[in-house]
Amino acid sequence: QVQLVESGGGLVQAGGSLRLSCAASGRSFSSNIMAWFRQGSGKEREFVGASRRSGGSTLYADSVKGRFVISRDSTKNTVYLQMNSLKPEDTAVYYCAAGPSYYGDNNSRYDYWGQGTQVTVSS
Repeated sequence: QVQLVESGGGLVQAGGSLRLSCAASGRSFSSNIMAWFRQGSGKEREFVGASRRSGGSTLYADSVKGRFVISRDSTKNTVYLQMNSLKPEDTAVYYCAAGPSYYGDNNSRYDYWGQGTQVTVSS
């Protein structure tokens, strides 16, 4: 079992930055892949990016590529989402997800989810 706790959301003006954190506890193998999704009001949950601990690779959605950066601190079993050049359309609840092996954008393939943290970008 893995527990995920997100933090760092808030209100920011367009063009600003925020950093989200997701701390994982439990079996480390089960959080080999950690990902971020977001869900805007009235919208479907959308893939943002993912990080693979083994090899250290990252994957991003086209909508955030070049603006968002995922990093992880394996000693703390924590993944970060640095969000730069934020736009009003980035407003959403951001969720952290984890799993042992699937590395991709299909939210149904992730086993564990955090509670979500609200990010609001004002214009």
